[in-house]
Amino acid sequence: MQEVFGPGGLLERCMIGGYEHRAAQLEMAELVHDAFTSKHHAVVEAGTGTGKTLAYLLPAICSGRRVVISTATKSLQEQLYQKDIPFLQKHFAPEVKVAVMKGRSNFLCRVKAHQMIDQPMLKGLEEIDAFRQIREWTNLTETGDRAELTFLPDDSDLWTRLDARRDTCAGQKCPEFNQCFVTAMHQRAKDADLIIVNHHLFFADLALKQDDFGSILPEYSAVVFDEAHEMEDVASDYFGRQISNYRFEELARDADQTLRLLRLGSAALLRRTQRIRERARAFFDSFPPRDGRFPFSRNEREAFLDQHREAYDALATALKGLETEFAALTQKPEELTRIARRSFELRQELAFLFESNEKNFVYWYERRNKGVFLAATPIDVSQILRERLFEKFDTVVLTSATLTVGGRFEYIRQRVGLDHTKESALPPEFDWAEQALLYTPRTIPDVRNPGFAPAAADEIVKLLELTQGRAFCLFTSYSQMNDLFERVRNRVGFPLLLQGTAPRSVLLERFKNTPGAVLFATSSFWQGVDVPGDQLSCVIVDRLPFAVPSDPIVAARVSALQEEGRNAFAEFQVPAAVLALKQGFGRLIRAKTDRGVLVLLDSRLERMPYGKIFLESLPKYATTHDLRDVARFLEKRQANV
Repeated sequence: MQEVFGPGGLLERCMIGGYEHRAAQLEMAELVHDAFTSKHHAVVEAGTGTGKTLAYLLPAICSGRRVVISTATKSLQEQLYQKDIPFLQKHFAPEVKVAVMKGRSNFLCRVKAHQMIDQPMLKGLEEIDAFRQIREWTNLTETGDRAELTFLPDDSDLWTRLDARRDTCAGQKCPEFNQCFVTAMHQRAKDADLIIVNHHLFFADLALKQDDFGSILPEYSAVVFDEAHEMEDVASDYFGRQISNYRFEELARDADQTLRLLRLGSAALLRRTQRIRERARAFFDSFPPRDGRFPFSRNEREAFLDQHREAYDALATALKGLETEFAALTQKPEELTRIARRSFELRQELAFLFESNEKNFVYWYERRNKGVFLAATPIDVSQILRERLFEKFDTVVLTSATLTVGGRFEYIRQRVGLDHTKESALPPEFDWAEQALLYTPRTIPDVRNPGFAPAAADEIVKLLELTQGRAFCLFTSYSQMNDLFERVRNRVGFPLLLQGTAPRSVLLERFKNTPGAVLFATSSFWQGVDVPGDQLSCVIVDRLPFAVPSDPIVAARVSALQEEGRNAFAEFQVPAAVLALKQGFGRLIRAKTDRGVLVLLDSRLERMPYGKIFLESLPKYATTHDLRDVARFLEKRQANV
C-alpha cells in the first residue's frame, strides 16, 4: 500500500499533475488491506477528500478474494464502474474482472418488448415514441440497463410494463433465457473478482438467504459497505414485511396483460382480475385519508378488522378466487403459475400484517398521496446482522464520512450488531477552520416557539443576500420546508427551487446550472448530493435533525431501549441526529478549493446540554454568532477567487 499510495508512489506517478499524496488515504488503504489479509472486520470514518474509493478498491483487488462492494445508491455504483474501476484496470490490475449487479426492475425484458410490438398497449404518441427508441436501443445495448435510457423519466409507467421483475419472469422456461439481460448480469457476476451492488440489493439477497429462498448474489467471502451509515435503515426494510395498494393493482394489471397475450382472457377470468382491483380499492380506502405514518398496534389492527372485516375478507377471497380459477385451467403456462404464486404470497403478507404479533416488529401504516402502505419493521436489526453478516463472513469493512458521534464508533456498532472490529477515524483532508464558517444566530426563538418561523425567514433572507443565493436550505419536514419557502419566495430575487416540483435529479441539474439558485429541500437532499465549487456557497439547516418522536419505528426503538433501562435519548435519538447533521453539512465542502458558510437556525445547539455532543462531533469549523463575520468571510472568499 505504501508503494501505491505513499509519497512518489505508483498512484502519484500515473496521475501526473492530478494527484497529491494524502496521508489519510494511505492509512485507510493499510487498514483495509490488513482487514482482508488478517481476516477481521474494520470500521473507517473517512471524510470527503480522503479518496476512500481507491483506498478500499485496491486492497480488495489485491486480496485475491471475491469481494462485494455495496454502495448507498445506483449512481455511486455507476461512478465506481465507469470511473474508478477503469482507472485501476488501466494502471494496476488489467486482468481484474468486475461486474455491476442491480435489481431486476432495472433491466429490460426482451420477451415483454417483443410482445408489446403486436399488442395495443401503448398510451398516446409520447409512449409510442418512447417505445420506438427502446426497441432501437434493444438492438444496441449490451446490458439492457435502463440507466442508459437518458430520455426516460424516473417514474415511467411504460418501463414498469417492460422491466424484468421476478414477479413476471418465467425463469429458465423463458424462450429468451439465454439471451436475457438478467441472465447475462448473473453470468458476469459469477466470473467476477469484484461485484458492485447497492445496499438494497445486498440486503434483499441476505433476506432471501435467511428464508432459504435461494440468493441473488454469487458466493463471496468479504464485503465493503460504502456509506455504511445507511445500513440499519435499508436492512430494516428488507428484514421486515410490507404491502401496498400498488402491489394489488400491479397483480391485476399483470394478470390482465398475461391473459391477453396468452389469448386466455375469457370474460370470467377478466372479471376475477377486475374484482381484485375493486376489492383492493375498497379495502385501502378504509384507511384514514390523512397523509403520514401511523402506528398500527395489535389492538388498533383488531379494531380496524372489527370495523372493516367485510372488506378484508372480500379482498382475500378475490385473491383466492383468482388462484382457484387459474388452477382449474387445462392449460397452465408458467406465466400464470407465477401470477397465482404472487396472489398467494400477497394473501400471506396480508394475514401476517393483520393477524401476527411478532415481538421484535413494529406494525405501522402510511398514506402517501394515493399510496397506502402496511408494514412490519424489525425494531432491532443488530442481532439479525450479527448472525447473518458479521458472524458468517470474516471480513466486513464499513466506511463513510459520518460514522462517529463525539469521536466514538459505539452508536453505529450497536445499531448494526458489530462486536469485534478494528476502527479508525481518519484525520481530515480539509482545513475546516479556513474553508468553512459555522453561523448560529444568538437571538432566534426556540424552534417550538410560534415566533421561530418568521425569525427563521428573516435570517434566510439576510443570508441569501450575503451569499447571492447559491444555497441549500435543508429542512427536517415538508411542512417546515413549504412554510419557509412561502415566507421567503417574494422577499428575494434569486431563482428558488422547491423539492417536489420536479424529480430530484432534475432539480439538482437546475441548481448546478442556474446562477444564484437556492434549493429548498428535505432529507433526501441531506446526503448523496455533490455540488463542488462556487455554485453552492451556503448550507442552511432549520433545526437539529431529530427523528420525529411519534414516527412508529422511532417510537418503538425508543420504547425498546427504555424497557432495557437505557437512556434512549442519549444512546439513540441524539447520535442519529448528530450523524444526520454531519451529512447535511457535508454537502458544502467537497474540495480543498471550496469555501462556504454553514448555518444552523436552532438555538438548542447553544442552550441545551446535548448541544455539546453535536459541536464535538462536527469538524472544527470557524464559528460565529454575528452576521457581520459572515459578510467578512464571504468577502475574503470572493477576494481569493
